[in-house]
Amino acid sequence: MLHHYEVYRGLIMTKPAVVLIGGDKGGVGKTTVARTLLDYFAHQQLRVRAFDTEVPRGTLKRFHPEVTDVVDINHVPDQMRIFDTVNSTDATVSLIDIRAGLLSSTLRALRNIGFIEAAKNGDITFVVFHILGPSIASLDEIVDTAAYLGDAKYFMVKNFINNTYFFEWDEATHAAYFKRIPGAVGITIPKLVEMAAEQVDLASVPFATFIANKKQSGAPASYSFVLRGYVRHWLGTISAEYDRVGLTDILEGQESSRPPIGRPRPIIKIAES
Repeated sequence: MLHHYEVYRGLIMTKPAVVLIGGDKGGVGKTTVARTLLDYFAHQQLRVRAFDTEVPRGTLKRFHPEVTDVVDINHVPDQMRIFDTVNSTDATVSLIDIRAGLLSSTLRALRNIGFIEAAKNGDITFVVFHILGPSIASLDEIVDTAAYLGDAKYFMVKNFINNTYFFEWDEATHAAYFKRIPGAVGITIPKLVEMAAEQVDLASVPFATFIANKKQSGAPASYSFVLRGYVRHWLGTISAEYDRVGLTDILEGQESSRPPIGRPRPIIKIAES
């Protein structure tokens, strides 16, 4: 039984949470989703640390250098650096941005070291954001992933940030894949106006910092008012999605005050920015 208690946000944090973001296909925008989550956690005043597995020089660390370390998820000492410290860190949430192609192998390693069992026993809150590719082949990843999930909270994410076109799942296809992971929930990340995405990338700051017209150092910046507006609207839409699925309640180990998710639901596309 863990004895990790932390009073924060006026609530009792009874156990640590690990959030894994990955997908076995490249170019599906995993790091973009990780960046939106870090902004969301900061807004919710949750203490978070992040691990970027794009060695040797990760993209996530470029945008969130204060909370991010670059690690090799296949390297045992780096695995120890992450998972041996889950209970001793000041952070409530440990976010791990998994490099393309390593989601299934990472989940397998977590099973082998007993992490999945610890989550099943209620010692750790485990959340997986599976970023899907646009083809039916990407759904086959779900089959591989399902074998290692245990009792993790599982989100299937369609990310339109790269102007991706997704096939429409018919009911039979939807049922065939979703039934493998009871309680799976769909999340959609809408497309951000390309000029706005480019400007945030050039600024190398978190989305929330760009909206606030600040540099990484905290000094005033001179970003476009229009582009900041697009980013604000886009990030607000995503935050509403995270609210809808009760993400904060899950991380705090509480029962959500929202209606239970129950039966797996279709992924509903949000209006794009």
